[in-house]
Amino acid sequence: MQLNGPVEKRSMYTIRNLGQPTIPSPVQASVFIDDGRRILENPYIDAENRPVAADQRSLEIAGPRKVIYFDPSKTKAAIVTCGGLSPGINDVIRAVVMELYYGYGVKNISGIRYGFQGLIPSYGHPLMELTPDVVKDFHLDGGSKLASSRGSQDIGEMVDSLRRLNINLFFCIGGDGTMKAVQLIAEEIERRNLDISVVGIPKTIDNDVFGTDFTFGFDSAVNIATDAIDRLHTTANSHKRIMVIELMGHTAGWLTLYAGMAGGGDVILLPELGYDMKVVNRYLRDRAYKKKPYSIVVVAEGIEKPKEEASAAAYVAKIIEKGTHIETRTTILGYVQRGGSPSPMDRILATRFGSHAVQLIAEEKFGRMVTNVNGQTSSIPLKEVAGKLNLVPKDHSLIRKARALDICMGDFCEF
Repeated sequence: MQLNGPVEKRSMYTIRNLGQPTIPSPVQASVFIDDGRRILENPYIDAENRPVAADQRSLEIAGPRKVIYFDPSKTKAAIVTCGGLSPGINDVIRAVVMELYYGYGVKNISGIRYGFQGLIPSYGHPLMELTPDVVKDFHLDGGSKLASSRGSQDIGEMVDSLRRLNINLFFCIGGDGTMKAVQLIAEEIERRNLDISVVGIPKTIDNDVFGTDFTFGFDSAVNIATDAIDRLHTTANSHKRIMVIELMGHTAGWLTLYAGMAGGGDVILLPELGYDMKVVNRYLRDRAYKKKPYSIVVVAEGIEKPKEEASAAAYVAKIIEKGTHIETRTTILGYVQRGGSPSPMDRILATRFGSHAVQLIAEEKFGRMVTNVNGQTSSIPLKEVAGKLNLVPKDHSLIRKARALDICMGDFCEF
């Protein structure tokens, strides 16, 4: 495997190839993308039309190129889905298979069952043959048709399996933990000098994968959480209660921020901002004094709380009821947020991610993760992603809007 030398410039992310693409692309496209066209990572400029970012970087634009690296007739592809479920996984699988089969003429495509366990022979999981007829209705269902699993597996053993199965193209769908594993797999493939191309496709309802503005599954989860908050308004108003709803997200508050804003939450507590329950209680008492009949408190599961407390919602509700003397109830939405069919927006994003992953791998641009940046589909090196999280900035525009709408964010409130 002959690697191209580093091509990193101050204004670009590194793109490394297994070799020089020389085979004319079989894709029937009226317009092919020129590698010279780029997307700015930070689109903002100052009054003098200069980039705001001191080290402005750009990314490639998604789309078919005129030449590819691999011979489709001699290529075998595999797809794996790992980690927690996220609406849109099956749309990605469908897009990858359809693009490989119809766009590039790759007929030999397999699904790895039960996540990375499927690459460990001792588990005994058989491969699943994937064809357009098999995947044509995948987009109608949630979950993962390939099933999934959590937990780490031996990197060397997984690469051994890829080599034994004669896999040339490997598509890995997962969250931040999966992207770390994919980076290690790519490094081991490079160390062994193998002709295997690996691409990561980010999925999580938490939207915490670094390097992409949005992950598929997030929009669906926001819709589900917003619907739940809408329904709590009815209950809270009827009984004149304070309702505390806890949403997923681990240490990232994206889901809580978006659903809290969309659902009309009165208090929104995020891990990134911290909170003071004295401030929250004072705000809620002030609402009651102003004859507001009820309040909705939306909390992220990852906010700081005492270790002995079972959940963020239970802890917050206990302190609220004690400090306000207003009846307070909790709802923990839990795994409902991961289930069901994806929203139309997630189906589109997942399809775009799957299609671009194939285009990347067709050109042997390996060790990369598909991204969505400033509304455009692109990619970023996995080494830039591994070990990092996409957290809500404290000056995010939605946080500023929330404060302007008299929503308490927990750290301070105006009375």
